[in-house]
Amino acid sequence: MNRTALALVGLLTASALSLSAEDWPQWRGTDRLAVWSESGIVTQLPEELKVTWRVPVRHGYAGPAVADGRVFVLDWLEDPESRTVDGTERLLALDEETGDVLWTHEWTTTYRMLMFSYAVGPRATPTVDDDRVYVVGATGRLLCLNVETGDVIWEKDYIADYDTSVPTWGVASAPLVDGDRLITIVGGEPDALVMAFNKHTGEEIWRAIEVISEMGYGQPVIYEAGGTRQLIIWHPTALTSLDPATGEIFWNQPWEVQSSVSVATPARDGDYLLVSQFYRGSMMMRLSSDRPDATMLWQGTGRDSLPEATDGLHAMITTPIVDGDYIYGVGSYGELRGLDARTGERLWMSSDMTPQARWGGAYMVRHGNRYFVQNDDGDLIIAEFTPTGYVEHSRTKLIEPTMSAGYGPRRTFDRLVSWSHPAFANQHIVQRNDREIIRASLAADDY
Repeated sequence: MNRTALALVGLLTASALSLSAEDWPQWRGTDRLAVWSESGIVTQLPEELKVTWRVPVRHGYAGPAVADGRVFVLDWLEDPESRTVDGTERLLALDEETGDVLWTHEWTTTYRMLMFSYAVGPRATPTVDDDRVYVVGATGRLLCLNVETGDVIWEKDYIADYDTSVPTWGVASAPLVDGDRLITIVGGEPDALVMAFNKHTGEEIWRAIEVISEMGYGQPVIYEAGGTRQLIIWHPTALTSLDPATGEIFWNQPWEVQSSVSVATPARDGDYLLVSQFYRGSMMMRLSSDRPDATMLWQGTGRDSLPEATDGLHAMITTPIVDGDYIYGVGSYGELRGLDARTGERLWMSSDMTPQARWGGAYMVRHGNRYFVQNDDGDLIIAEFTPTGYVEHSRTKLIEPTMSAGYGPRRTFDRLVSWSHPAFANQHIVQRNDREIIRASLAADDY
């Protein structure tokens, strides 16, 4: 082979590798779909993962984001002298290949308004966009920082600037970039539940939805349906579709969420749009094909979250999957269920994937026709979900659970969990607990 041919092969190989590489720049990855498309990934998990680096971190629920060779993660350090849970939130930027700390940025805050047993760190995954990273602390501090230096470009304080009432379990909604807009769940009173800012300057562009309850804990998503792009906001009083450019309401389906726990991200497949809550089950909408509108297909009727008392899906931590005419999700006490998307009827139930405990959950990321799942115990699993049941291919230990899932040692459901969403990027998984953040290989060539 001559030098020209060798050079061409090298260029094609480099191009293929470049195309196969994939970052994880925000909550649930690209477009917030929890889909991982890289090739060269293991088909069976090894007994022990190859960890490329470990870096100490402090407390926090916020999962990592990975973009352009950097890993971003939020954490919290309580002031040991504080009796009102004062402390410091921090954003770390790490080198993706080595784990070296590139820079940090800290700000002081207090968690005295949060439920005490959950006052252990930021909740919202960082959002990376080009040369900026956006973060929200548990008490509503929104910052835009330069990814290379950590310098603050602009910032907002939801409480001081918009009269926000911080929800019981803290601000958990990660910012969403849409063109030149940064869309955020602010909870600003009286009419700014959701706001759009100029992503470069922080200038307000629009505000929408009257605040009549807590802001909730959901994540904004944009889906194209009915010939237009729709911003879907699931909040404690309704499921609402907005024009992301203007904040104008396309449609609104009222549905009260008890205790304001609108947590799981709205899941969509085709013309199905599903939301699920802990206390009242799930609601399925059918999106119109010719206009930005929707009609309700069915709504859960169960009022009790106990698994033996319900036939539907009462999701809490876990965002369900809608796959054709089927739904797969984790219910109120960790039970994995398959449902008929057309009716909400339960088809099967399994206790094999996730620990059976109150608030039990898992993070499920699609990779081809299978899923990578991380459960509360910190296990990583490769599995399939089918209309007839759950199929597990392999599992291994990813990370130790360190977060408390209960209210104290006297409660029977107090246990240690892993409640941060992992990032899947560049043939690796990146995950954190309250002690460390790790990067482990999932490349087939490493095993």
